[in-house]
Amino acid sequence: MLQVYFKPNCSTCRTALQLINENTKEQIQTIEYLVQTPTVKELKEIVKMIGIKPEELVRKKEPLYKENYEGKKITGAQWLKILHQNPILIERPILVLGDKAIIGRPTEKIVEFLNPKKKKKS
Repeated sequence: MLQVYFKPNCSTCRTALQLINENTKEQIQTIEYLVQTPTVKELKEIVKMIGIKPEELVRKKEPLYKENYEGKKITGAQWLKILHQNPILIERPILVLGDKAIIGRPTEKIVEFLNPKKKKKS
């Protein structure tokens, strides 16, 4: 099952869902992460699956980030707690399939993630 963490009124998330529906036969579970906030443990697993540091999951354009966190030294564990407590700071959309995950930005990454054999040749 493909899990998609998204925000309904985000145009990138809506585009992502459309691309997902066009490019997979997987059953899709949509998770409105502002309503069903991922736990610290879930966030830690997502970060591990993507292969990034927790800070790389942060939306740095969000006013909340700029007002409260920009320029501060924050550990990975602290970021996971901050993201859980302030889910608006989580990058979106996030796709999780099996033991792999990606941040679906730019949306072209979604097609590559769902169809790894169709990667564009450079």
